Amino acid sequence: MIVTSEGIVNGVIQDRFGGRGTQFNENGVPTWSLPLKIEDAPEGTRSFALVLEDKDAYPVTRGFTWIHWLAANITRSELKEDESQKANDFVQGCNSWASVQGNHQSRELSSFYGGMMPPDRTHTYELHVFALDRLLDLKDGFYLNELLC
Repeated sequence: MIVTSEGIVNGVIQDRFGGRGTQFNENGVPTWSLPLKIEDAPEGTRSFALVLEDKDAYPVTRGFTWIHWLAANITRSELKEDESQKANDFVQGCNSWASVQGNHQSRELSSFYGGMMPPDRTHTYELHVFALDRLLDLKDGFYLNELLC
């Protein structure tokens, strides 16, 4: 399976998808989500799930990965820019902006893409895309552990 994004150039996530962008929610959290294209999915794939995380956040969060985006039941092979805010054909989980380190943003506002704003240095982000043979029994606002169970 090949996953690409026009929002990642030479391994760097472009500014518009994080704190140097122009689209923010009422709490100042970046909301302009990355576009994704999935090719060569395994035979029998019915849906995709994704996790966008920042393990370099461990020192800042006192040992936790920072979840920027959780999504599941994606039944198409391409997401356009900002579809986290606009699309309603997949479910989205709660990101880390709802945590104490994210100032307890509401679960409702945190159930979308929450872009990058590293407070200490440049971070490396990991995008995991899973090809699944079914739809998952998840609702908007699900947590990472619910996706992984």
